[in-house]
Amino acid sequence: MELKEPVRKVLNKIYEPDSMIEKPFKKYHMAFKTDELGRPILLFLGKKELDGRIKGERFSRRFKTDNAGVIIKDHWEHKGKAT
Repeated sequence: MELKEPVRKVLNKIYEPDSMIEKPFKKYHMAFKTDELGRPILLFLGKKELDGRIKGERFSRRFKTDNAGVIIKDHWEHKGKAT
């Protein structure tokens, strides 16, 4: 499973560092954790349960950088079901 462009647009923005952010996205709910620079690195996408958890899919972001810290590759990896 791959993330579509509308989801990637939301995830390419910078948010509050080291936080968990929840947003509605079309008919789904989206929750993502940000790193120390405010970049989303962990994503949960699906339906929100009554207890606040999101049941759906889980994704993890990987960055490949060079020696100077410049991002060479930015990749979202599907990690399976989120319960």
